[in-house]
Amino acid sequence: MFIRILEACNADCFMCEFALSRDTYRFTTGDFAALLPAAIEAGVGYVRFTGGEPLMHPDLAALVRAGTDAGMRMSVITNGMMLPRQIERLAEAGLAQVIVSLDGSSADTHDVYRRSPGMFDNGLRGLRRAAALGVLPRVNTVVGPHNYQQMPELQRILTDAGVRQWELSPIKLDRGIKYPDPEHVRTVCDPIYEADPDTLLVPLGKRFYGDTPEEQELFFSDSVTPRPTGPVCHVVEDVIYIDAKNERTYGCSCLPHREDGDIGGAPLRDGDVIALDTPAFRRHVAHFRAVGPRSCNGCSTTAAGYSDDIARLGAVRPWQY
Repeated sequence: MFIRILEACNADCFMCEFALSRDTYRFTTGDFAALLPAAIEAGVGYVRFTGGEPLMHPDLAALVRAGTDAGMRMSVITNGMMLPRQIERLAEAGLAQVIVSLDGSSADTHDVYRRSPGMFDNGLRGLRRAAALGVLPRVNTVVGPHNYQQMPELQRILTDAGVRQWELSPIKLDRGIKYPDPEHVRTVCDPIYEADPDTLLVPLGKRFYGDTPEEQELFFSDSVTPRPTGPVCHVVEDVIYIDAKNERTYGCSCLPHREDGDIGGAPLRDGDVIALDTPAFRRHVAHFRAVGPRSCNGCSTTAAGYSDDIARLGAVRPWQY
């Protein structure tokens, strides 16, 4: 279960709808207490807090503790700026995984992309401390024509920092993304995915430009990100994303960011009662389970890889998405 606990953010990332948001909404500990019985009934075992920037939430550690006390494994995705001074408290509260967004191989590039000086160094420092405290450290990287050539160096940096998981997902904007030389992208990035996992950190899921010739043709020609292979999407069978401010639920963490208005998730409440398994939510899930592999344009590499692994193996390791 993903929960967007706020929309406010202290970063100015050029690709994000929440850049420098000063929105005042905060998901409260009372909100979480009201949601937890429905989550337990739905069989939720993993919870990830997202935003905005979750580390701006004054009660984040209390939220992590509440989920941990309910028997759930808790995760937070952050830009990393405030992580060094909060990771101790979050680890004490039971945080199981932390995800930091890093897009460049140095402060000279990443901090420019995120328009936030100090973010690269703070993120890496927080990741190293998380690893030392037993919190699983992961990095999510948004890749595009501006930074793909830095990925081999970033791979080495993250490996040396003790990062255990890495997602490379293609940048998504409201226009097509063109790479002048697709063959150069493959030359630079194929070795990242083909590296020895015993010596280098290998990204999760599919290649950000696709694994098959067909996926790569769609990606480089039409900016269609890699999707589940099909015939169905298995992600929506296992995921509940909650936009707490707007009280909407979705079957995938990518769907709330769709801009075509299709389906629009389902209400979080059935009347006055919080309900995660409603007829509206089941219809929403059934729709994207059937059409997602053919219609979604904005899938993440981990979501596409997760669905394919479920279809092929029947199960995946924890935190594979």
